[in-house]
Amino acid sequence: MEIRRLRAGDDRSRFRSGDPDLDRFFRSYAGQNQFRHHVGVTYVAAENGDVLRLARLAVDSKVRGRGLGEQLLRFALALTMTEDYGCVGIAVDAKPGAGTFYARYGFRAIDVVEGHSDARPRPTPMFLPTSEILAATPRRPRR
Repeated sequence: MEIRRLRAGDDRSRFRSGDPDLDRFFRSYAGQNQFRHHVGVTYVAAENGDVLRLARLAVDSKVRGRGLGEQLLRFALALTMTEDYGCVGIAVDAKPGAGTFYARYGFRAIDVVEGHSDARPRPTPMFLPTSEILAATPRRPRR
């Protein structure tokens, strides 16, 4: 498996996360944002020609449970630690039900003063400062 930037020739049509909004973003807007408008980069995990993961943390349903979310999150955290970016941390909009995933890595909920939209379920804004990124390891329950 290779984690890399989305390529223009990647087949995004078969990706199914189970979340129609994330699937629509990936198929219709990720390429536009990256290649035409230059307002963002989507990172994917690709295996045998299939795109399995994307930076908005939607997992293709046929490969769920393989730890791809953790791998891509760690990749994004490592990017912020390079000298190429002047980051103070990472902010995410955790979709409903995903807050516990991010909390395992040290993300904490924050308040949003403006920018809320009633057009979609309200995400939980969360933040992880760069000073804590190196310590962001999963806190797995003991068995």
